[in-house]
Amino acid sequence: MKARIQAFVQKWLSLPILTIVAVALGAVVGALTAFFGQVLLTVSALRDANPIYWIPGLALIGVAIVLGYQKFGKGTERGMDMVFGVAHGKESEIPLRMIPMVAVSTWLTHLFGGSAGREGVAIQIGATLGHNISKKIHVENAGKILLIAGMAAGFAGLFQTPLAAIALALEVLLVGYLNLSALLPATVAAFTAYKVSEMLGLEKFSVNLSGLFPNWNVAGLLWNENGLDIHFVLKLALLGVLFGIVGGGFAKLLSLAKKLFANKLPNPLKRIAFVGIALSALILLFWQGRYAGLGTNLIDLSFAASAQDASTIYACDWILKFVLTIVTVAVGFKGGEVTPLFAIGATFGTWVAAMVGVPLPLAAALGYAAVFGGATNTLFAPIFIGAEIFGFDTLPAFFIVCVVAFVCNGGQSIYAQKKLRLK
Repeated sequence: MKARIQAFVQKWLSLPILTIVAVALGAVVGALTAFFGQVLLTVSALRDANPIYWIPGLALIGVAIVLGYQKFGKGTERGMDMVFGVAHGKESEIPLRMIPMVAVSTWLTHLFGGSAGREGVAIQIGATLGHNISKKIHVENAGKILLIAGMAAGFAGLFQTPLAAIALALEVLLVGYLNLSALLPATVAAFTAYKVSEMLGLEKFSVNLSGLFPNWNVAGLLWNENGLDIHFVLKLALLGVLFGIVGGGFAKLLSLAKKLFANKLPNPLKRIAFVGIALSALILLFWQGRYAGLGTNLIDLSFAASAQDASTIYACDWILKFVLTIVTVAVGFKGGEVTPLFAIGATFGTWVAAMVGVPLPLAAALGYAAVFGGATNTLFAPIFIGAEIFGFDTLPAFFIVCVVAFVCNGGQSIYAQKKLRLK
């Protein structure tokens, strides 16, 4: 009888149980990511107000981060690699101490001017909670499903783009495969986290391209009285090639930089101290912190009304943000890469818009999403994030550009993905 009851539960009740659990998971993750995001915005504003006071201390705080992980968070310094290791069955544990360690170290990285992101924290918060809750749920595949649901909740809570969060969580673990067994729990967790985060006041970045630039619309660019405008589609495809190369190049160079610094400076304390000194000097040298932190200042400039002639964006913006982010993350500072990738894509799109013949704000928006997709080796996540940030009327353009970028990224990823081998 006991075996029959267990079989009945596994067959008919496992998904409803996990979906109900996902609601609670999404609510908790949404609250945590809202708190994390609001503190991050506060420390970033504090740094921007007094960059010359904070940025010189980057090396010192880097040493403190390494020592903190050695004493209190041993093993968790691997961050996303640990999450992917558990998801792929290579490891069995994500300790809860990962959450405070990655949150505090990311706040410190940004306060002192490191060029890093924030998505790593959100995904690690969600994955850690999902993994640990799954231990209490004796249902088949609970571990992997709730881990994926937690990842979706973390991204949705922080960026408030639930569709992109669902897509990212489902496709990021295995290239070319969507883990649809987790679709419903991930959807519920993502939308719950998004709503909780929104209710708690975390601001969302969004741009209404049609409202900001009313003289044109994407539909009018793609279709005319003769039907689909092939010339404009080819221009979008060219942008996709460029964005895919930039995103894939970022992922490849980040991997090489991590290996190079680890080989040349195997002691993590010396590595983060020596390179941190150079980083703080460079970040101060380049317009006193223009490339510090997330890069949201560059994103805002890309979509400011005055940016129609690209006068507020420099040709070197995307290159310097590209290099400084790679070095910051490679030597051990915390946070992630996604928001800097948004900034790199937006500024690069602004720079190449006139060369390709695509309106500047649209090119910046497409770069925002497609460089992220090229660096993460994902397809649907960048398409959805583009639509959720810039309006669903832009979806056809994002589809074209992100498909080409996905094909042209060289199979590179900032994450430790598995590849699906076709036989």
